[in-house]
Amino acid sequence: MRKGRSTFSDEYFMQLALQQAEIALEKGEIPVGAIVVCQEQIIAKAYNQTELLQDVTAHAEMLALTAAANFLGAKYLKECTLYVTLEPCVMCGGALFWSQIGKVVIGALDDKRGCSKIHPSIYHPKTKIITGVLQEPCEVMLKQFFKKLRN
Repeated sequence: MRKGRSTFSDEYFMQLALQQAEIALEKGEIPVGAIVVCQEQIIAKAYNQTELLQDVTAHAEMLALTAAANFLGAKYLKECTLYVTLEPCVMCGGALFWSQIGKVVIGALDDKRGCSKIHPSIYHPKTKIITGVLQEPCEVMLKQFFKKLRN
């Protein structure tokens, strides 16, 4: 990793994750987007594709982790940061643990299914967690999606 001050902020990268969530929304998927950054370079981006792929594991985080590992040619993502618009579920949290990802930046919390409900934490002990980055636009997109789905 580069030393010194980053030219890119968590908000900058979360905005890019939100763009991925918008793609999911356009395709009728739950609007969750994720990107993986390593040394200020985007190495993976993904959005939920559970309906498109008919695969319950095709969450944005899972797809982004797989793409990042393939890009790096390594299963551990210790020097990487995941930006995700919605708090990972337990399945994705487990995958994040095994990847040993360095940092996870979360937009909206998931009060029902988020892995922060699990104690002790299922994240790797060395993983840094930051929540609430661009929380409002992340929440608004999700709430509008589910409101439209119910009507």
